[in-house]
Amino acid sequence: MSWRFYRGPGKRIFDLALAIPTLIVLSPALGLIALLVRFNLGTPVLFRQQRPGLHGRPFILFKFRTMTDARDARGNLLPDAQRLTPFGRFLRSTSLDELPELWNVIKGDMSLIGPRPLRIEYLPLYTPHQARRHEVRPGITGWAQVNGRNALSWEKRFDLDVWYVDHLSFSLDLNIILRTIRAIIRREGISAEGHVTMYRFTGTQTSDSSNHTVSGGMM
Repeated sequence: MSWRFYRGPGKRIFDLALAIPTLIVLSPALGLIALLVRFNLGTPVLFRQQRPGLHGRPFILFKFRTMTDARDARGNLLPDAQRLTPFGRFLRSTSLDELPELWNVIKGDMSLIGPRPLRIEYLPLYTPHQARRHEVRPGITGWAQVNGRNALSWEKRFDLDVWYVDHLSFSLDLNIILRTIRAIIRREGISAEGHVTMYRFTGTQTSDSSNHTVSGGMM
């Protein structure tokens, strides 16, 4: 498959060819997870949040809910560590909470493989180099996810995302899918050190944001 074709319609065809049958096959499991979320965490079952997609255009991301809505006396949400239940932790560690994103893939908001869609408020914080991660559709999994996931620093994750943008290919996407399966089985890189998920990105302090390099050799 040619590089030009895959970066255009080829990748979208690949996404639909995998996402549609996967969603159909997993629909009973999705229904069961939804019932378990309802029983353990209440409603809503789905977590919905606006995220930036291709070229930074916003879309609504769908995931299974993993946290409670517990709040303090002032009505503010408690820290993630206090709202993440053992059941929610299980969903995250197995990546089962990500399954509703298959619908985002089918809709065209996301790809199966690509940089993870992060918070909208991060957009003005990116350096020009980091902002290049939005040159492709965000993905359910990606190059950063199979090279450390949340155990990486933000800067390393963004460098890996941009490396993926520059080296996107059919063979690389297949490699990432296989390595994603291995990472899920091993439950690798689920959280940053000292955090239950990933700490908030507050911007990169650098004098030269254009001189970033990253090794992208497949392991």
